[in-house]
Amino acid sequence: MFLHENTSNLAFGPLALPVQSSEPARTLVWNVPADKLHEIPDHWFKYPAVDSHVHFILAIVYILFMIFALTGNGMVIWIFATSKSLRSASNMFVVNLAIADFVMMLKAPIVIYNSLYEGYELGLWGCQIFATMGAYSGIVQATTNLCIAYDRYKNISSPLDGQMSKKKAFFFILLTWGWATPWTLMPLFEYWGRFVAEGFLTTCSFDFLTNTMDIKLFVFFIFTFSYAIPMFMTMFFYSQIVSQVFNHEKALRKQAKKMNVESLRSGDQAAVSAEARIAKTAITICGLFVFSWTPYAVIALIGAFGNQALITPLVSMVPALCCKLVACFDPYVYAISHPKYRLELKERCACLGINEEQPAKNEDTKTTAA
Repeated sequence: MFLHENTSNLAFGPLALPVQSSEPARTLVWNVPADKLHEIPDHWFKYPAVDSHVHFILAIVYILFMIFALTGNGMVIWIFATSKSLRSASNMFVVNLAIADFVMMLKAPIVIYNSLYEGYELGLWGCQIFATMGAYSGIVQATTNLCIAYDRYKNISSPLDGQMSKKKAFFFILLTWGWATPWTLMPLFEYWGRFVAEGFLTTCSFDFLTNTMDIKLFVFFIFTFSYAIPMFMTMFFYSQIVSQVFNHEKALRKQAKKMNVESLRSGDQAAVSAEARIAKTAITICGLFVFSWTPYAVIALIGAFGNQALITPLVSMVPALCCKLVACFDPYVYAISHPKYRLELKERCACLGINEEQPAKNEDTKTTAA
């Protein structure tokens, strides 16, 4: 089944020496049935088979990722969806991001099963399910990050009239899933692009290795509209947030200097300034998004337009692990840092030992706006 140990080329005894085998070395597609070889890109045929222990380690890693991500995102969905104090338009985006992360890790059993059987065990149908869930969740993650950035930008730039309604937030959420639909269904039905096995042949994604103009154009457009545009718009909105906060703090300091006072803030704390807090949050959010999807974007561009010899099975597995890792971090970055969420978690899951005090009303308002 898995962890195959080939002892046919070993001799035993005090002077045991390896016995040379006349059998050719196994390639990556050694256990793919002949009638399914056409489903595998030609690029992977030349690489040697992956060691059984590497497959087993990868399965363990995915099991840990799955437990961590499903628990964290499931808790976010449960708390935010059932708590009246958290039912705001802004938090609807947090829930949508958690749903996308949850869907991304729901497909983990496919790669775990394939890894234990060392390859393309579940065949085309498993590949299609895995890639479809990955495409939907990945693109929804990107566009939801953009919605969160836009919402926070409006809240800070126009605090009086910038508050988004729940209906408008729900409409944006529908747009995130609607935007992901054509980029998912077109390769699924091979109308434009296609889904194929990648790396160790235990995971699947859209084809970026077939050397045809159709595939190259698909890679270019999905890179532009599902990665580059959302990323740069997200970074733009957060850069505007940081700029506005810094300008506001600068104006406060200038006015305080004119009035010969140390600060215009009541109870101003020297621990962490508002600029640093907002800048840190913005950099973290943008950094997570870039970290999760840039490896996929780079690999896809190299595969379609560059030197494909650089894309080995191991190299192509790095992007898959990156985006799964971020699905584990998202609930803690976007939700666990939320004071009201921690209070709800403290009440419902006392066994976690969360020590969160009820914030003052004006302090809570500032935290929510930020």
